[in-house]
Amino acid sequence: MPTAEAAPTPHAHPTPHAHPVPLAALLTREDLGLRQLAGPPDVSLHWVHTSEMADPYPYLLGGELLMTAGVLLTDPARYVERLAEAGAAALGFGLVPVYDTVPAALVEACERHAMPLIEVPPATPFTAVARALWRLMAEARLHELRRVSEAQQSLATAAARPAPVPAVLGALASRLGGRAVLFGPGGTESAAGREIPAEAARALADLAGVVGPRPGGPATASGDGGGLRLTAYALGGGDGLTLGVATEHRASGDHTIAGVAVVLLSLLTAPHRAADATARDTALVRLLLGATPADAAGALQPGPWTVVHARGGDGTPFAAATLGAALGTPLVDAGDEPVRLLLPASAAVTAQPGWTLGVSAPAEPRSLAAADAQAARALRRAKATRAALVRHRTGGFAALIDGDEAAAYARDLLAPLTEPLTETLRTWLSLHGSWDRTAVAQDIHRNTVRQRITRCAALLERDLDDPDVRMELWFALQSTGGETR
Repeated sequence: MPTAEAAPTPHAHPTPHAHPVPLAALLTREDLGLRQLAGPPDVSLHWVHTSEMADPYPYLLGGELLMTAGVLLTDPARYVERLAEAGAAALGFGLVPVYDTVPAALVEACERHAMPLIEVPPATPFTAVARALWRLMAEARLHELRRVSEAQQSLATAAARPAPVPAVLGALASRLGGRAVLFGPGGTESAAGREIPAEAARALADLAGVVGPRPGGPATASGDGGGLRLTAYALGGGDGLTLGVATEHRASGDHTIAGVAVVLLSLLTAPHRAADATARDTALVRLLLGATPADAAGALQPGPWTVVHARGGDGTPFAAATLGAALGTPLVDAGDEPVRLLLPASAAVTAQPGWTLGVSAPAEPRSLAAADAQAARALRRAKATRAALVRHRTGGFAALIDGDEAAAYARDLLAPLTEPLTETLRTWLSLHGSWDRTAVAQDIHRNTVRQRITRCAALLERDLDDPDVRMELWFALQSTGGETR
């Protein structure tokens, strides 16, 4: 039976999100002159950290290569025990000026706790080790991006073949170096790739039964069986189809590649769509081929439409599709954050667990670009106020500006002014720059008004004869809500 994956480290904090580098890759760098004295060689490094504290445990995230010269090393056994508890990946010990050789007690403790111990020669600065590790991580990241890009192209090519489903399964199995199986709701299977042991096949089928069929069930699940790493993905469309993948190892980028296959298989196995969906897709194709939004709008449902921007989800490749299903629309753009959705204005948009939503006002197809901007502003307000859902508010140009942001800008703009200058400027602007009427309203002499307004212009370094400047200052004074210094 599939089993849940154990946490990679007993440390309370998760391992930093970085592309791991095998310790062996760092040891092969001849320019560094590193030498392993204890512990297993097959560990992965996620981070590098330097510390001379007697107990660095509170400052470790797990997965680090910890670098130290042993300045405060008094109890090697306890020191290594704490590193193991923190989930450190390896210990790098620098020679000179504190120690001429690595203490034997430290070597023994690292061997006992299976903690790789690396001797760093005097001529190698810790920064050189850190720089080398970061370069290796960058190379690993570049390799993963290239691998994912090539896999995407391969899967897309397979989806265009006469028998697309078997072709996509074959391309996925080839790219991951394992087996890909499409499980049907009636127990049917379509598979491609290398054969796997019967035990692994049964475990993969059991894992596929965990996802998809049950309402609210997980969209993906992983485990082990028959010596292989197993993963099951529920396909979209609600037809009970599940993709199962079995590989010897899980490499970086495998989940992303499988996610692309899930999207393609979901589209390829979806039931025949209605005429309005065909018209909608026609409009999208026209846009892709260079038509203007106005020309493509005629192929869309007349509308009105609502645009929704969303941030959040559970981090799985299916989170955006699940959100779209909850809101009742298949029109989901999950390429980059925020997720963007398009749905008929008649559809009810409600708060969704784990998501923050910004909702536009209803708009006709020709005005969807403006609605998209409205949804973006609404989402920013939702994030700022920590609200689950914020709708676009109407009310003129002032309503298009976030109130908190406007007030903060106004305070900075008007900071050089003090009373009575602020109130005199407010009155003068409200009376369209009339010296006499401002003097009467303020109960001061006309020359005093001129002196104060001249002083305002000097402090603000603005030309108060410029109507744009007057308008900006008026909005700023209104945004402060009457606050004065």
